[in-house]
Amino acid sequence: MKKVLSLFLCCMATSMQAQFSLDECQQRAQANYPLVRQYELIEKTKEYTLSNLSKGNLPQISLNGKASYQSDATSLPFDFPGVPDELVPKDQYQAVVEVQQNIWDGGNIRAKKREAEARSDEQHGQLQVNMYALRERINQLYFGILLLDEQLEQNRLLQEQLERSLEQVTAYCANGIANEADIDAVKVEQIKSRQQAISLKNNRAAYQRMLALFVGTSADSLHVVKPIPEATASSEIRRPELDWYQAQEQRIAIQEQNLKASYMPRLSLFAQGGYANPGLDMLKNEFQAYYVVGARLSWNFGSLYTLKNDRRKLDAERMTVRSNAETFLFNTRLQLTEQDASIRSLRQQMQEDDEMIRLQSNIRRAAEAKAANGTLSVIDMLQEINKESQARQNKSLHEVQLLLDIYQRKYLTN
Repeated sequence: MKKVLSLFLCCMATSMQAQFSLDECQQRAQANYPLVRQYELIEKTKEYTLSNLSKGNLPQISLNGKASYQSDATSLPFDFPGVPDELVPKDQYQAVVEVQQNIWDGGNIRAKKREAEARSDEQHGQLQVNMYALRERINQLYFGILLLDEQLEQNRLLQEQLERSLEQVTAYCANGIANEADIDAVKVEQIKSRQQAISLKNNRAAYQRMLALFVGTSADSLHVVKPIPEATASSEIRRPELDWYQAQEQRIAIQEQNLKASYMPRLSLFAQGGYANPGLDMLKNEFQAYYVVGARLSWNFGSLYTLKNDRRKLDAERMTVRSNAETFLFNTRLQLTEQDASIRSLRQQMQEDDEMIRLQSNIRRAAEAKAANGTLSVIDMLQEINKESQARQNKSLHEVQLLLDIYQRKYLTN
């Protein structure tokens, strides 16, 4: 009756927990991880940068003022009636407001916009890489809990077996086949089993708390279930790192194209309004208001001196990115080869697990019969019980490890 009630309470507790599949844990962890907020920050930074660059086509207004005194001034070499000796005063004052409207900047603003967008894509790609690495951590925690659950179940079966063994040895002792030391030996094994259960439960609770933090729920409401792996596995690598490397190359290509804008001419219109002494009429020593309108063409050839080296720098950066991408693919393929070998090995071992358990069960039953007849010591019988328990634990370990390796392979290829 107690066992039935205990089983009922256990089922009730499990039903109160929310079942989380591995994929759901991955999705919720991605959405709950603090780093995800950087997606919005990257987009906002790009918007602000593009908005600022667009303002480069608006009229540019500047205000300049100047007051000066010079040691000499232009004068006539002869006297002329009504004309002062100095044509311009030595002390001069000027205040100018200028409005300049860009007509063509050689494609500089457009080039900077394209570069800003490319840098945003590159940052987004790097963030994707960092977020993708979270999947591996979730895999380790999720399958760690499943493995500990299997170990706890095997520990429970071992404790039940030891409880039956204690009853048997107690009966042997009453019949004179065993002694008190044999009973103590069984009790020692029970203590070891209980201690192991305590350690396993604490480890499981720690794993569950960590997974719950990632998922964004309470540990008490989290219940994991064994995933069902896909029947076929692809060897095509579609990791976000490859998109990130491509975004870096795209940014370098745009920077290379933008070098052209650095040595193109600039054309603009301008209008100046001023108040100065002297004004435009240099012969009048008085403050005058004036204005000037016109067009301005500028062409700076200084960037041509460094153009070749700038292109070489970008080529070197491009080769570095390509080398990093090739190294990443090489290392990933190595990991895939290792993962495939591990999966094959585990599947081969699992083919023998059931036979190993069957044989160990036969040996354990034979050992119990010999102990009942007094032809085998209780300690030797306990060793066979532990071997059977270890065989069952190995099978559980292989099953969970196989699932972990399959999903680790999936992580490597995406």
